[in-house]
Amino acid sequence: MKKLDRLGSGIGWRPEIAGAVEALPGLDWVEVVAENVCPGHLPDSLGRLLERGVTVVPHGVSLGLGGAERPDPARLTALAERAQALGAPLVTEHIAFVRAGGALTASPRMEAGHLLPVPRTRDALDVLCENVRIAQDALPVPLALENIAALISWPGEELTEGQFLAELVERTGVRLLIDVANLHTNHVNRGEDPVTALDELPVEAIAYVHVAGGVERDGVWHDTHAHPVPPAVLAILSELRSRTDPPGVLLERDDDFPPAEELAGELAAIRRTLDLAAAAPATPLTTTGTAAPTAPTASDEAQTQAQEQAQEQERRRERVGLAQAALLSALVAGTPAPEGFDSRRLRVQSRALAAKRADVVAKVAPELPEILGSGYRPAFLAYAQGRPMRDGYRRDALDFAEHLLLAGRPEDPAARRRLTHWWQDRAGARPPRRSTRFVRAARAALVRR
Repeated sequence: MKKLDRLGSGIGWRPEIAGAVEALPGLDWVEVVAENVCPGHLPDSLGRLLERGVTVVPHGVSLGLGGAERPDPARLTALAERAQALGAPLVTEHIAFVRAGGALTASPRMEAGHLLPVPRTRDALDVLCENVRIAQDALPVPLALENIAALISWPGEELTEGQFLAELVERTGVRLLIDVANLHTNHVNRGEDPVTALDELPVEAIAYVHVAGGVERDGVWHDTHAHPVPPAVLAILSELRSRTDPPGVLLERDDDFPPAEELAGELAAIRRTLDLAAAAPATPLTTTGTAAPTAPTASDEAQTQAQEQAQEQERRRERVGLAQAALLSALVAGTPAPEGFDSRRLRVQSRALAAKRADVVAKVAPELPEILGSGYRPAFLAYAQGRPMRDGYRRDALDFAEHLLLAGRPEDPAARRRLTHWWQDRAGARPPRRSTRFVRAARAALVRR
């Protein structure tokens, strides 16, 4: 495994704090959400950072490499284009699934709008490894994958997180983006020991590290990226640093942004934690490589074996796909909880997904809360109940507006006219007619089955 260049200390670049990020002392690099930048039309702030020699790494959120389907070629192409436009030394994504259903399971496609955990099973690992290899072949730079935070646990898991990640690295040579805040989240929510996870990790595969804050409510840790980094997360960072010197460490902040001096203070605390932990000798490491592929043979027996393996892989994909579709349907379409899941935790996750949908739709379509006022949030949450997102947040905003108009809402005529005009500008020349209601109702009924 080739050693990556050092990144140093960085922060997640967001438009809301662009000026503060540019002014941060000692900033080595930034990370951007890949889907939020367009090659050829980069924000001026990112352009200035690049001119200063600040490294910019695109961080994807929509590939869904842990899903049952093979990666979408168009999404891979888009991620590759962003890496090239930014001159990035690597790209990163998540070990998660973000959608389910579709042709593989002969069921309606559903979008989670969120990163959901992959079951740590042999089937899921085999599917993930194949998806990772497809992505690696399509990308012009190395790929690193992030461990995610989760509120829920899959029943019948066969591997710990550390074992799962170690085998993934061994089989694909992929690098790791270790989020120590997510290790803390999984400690609180799922009882997983972060020290054990670090002991099992192939730490030499780490490309960089995420550090972020969150908040605990009713015994559940929410990885908000909107709160200061707590001491417990810094303690895990210290544990990691005692084992290896990661090429880069990055502070994530996605909401409720503090003043620039507080961001600088958090970065300083991260640097102090690393410096103090560096005083202890690092744990000796062994190098993990990628197993060399077996040379193909032309014998009939080898061909038959290859066909059988391909067929079994498709059966694995179908099993993983059915399990993920059942879970996602319970979370976003109101179907019964799959056997073995904690129903209370599923309800917490379901409410969190709906709340996130409402928040993101309000950001991508700020006219909707402006038109609906205080009625926006309850109306959206009522709409989202049993109606999965089908094609991203912008489509969700249009579907929500259409749903309201079909129901003759909002009741205020002036607000309804404004909503109609908003919908017309984005979806078509005419507002939805009554006949459309039956099509939408039939689609929703299919999803709820």
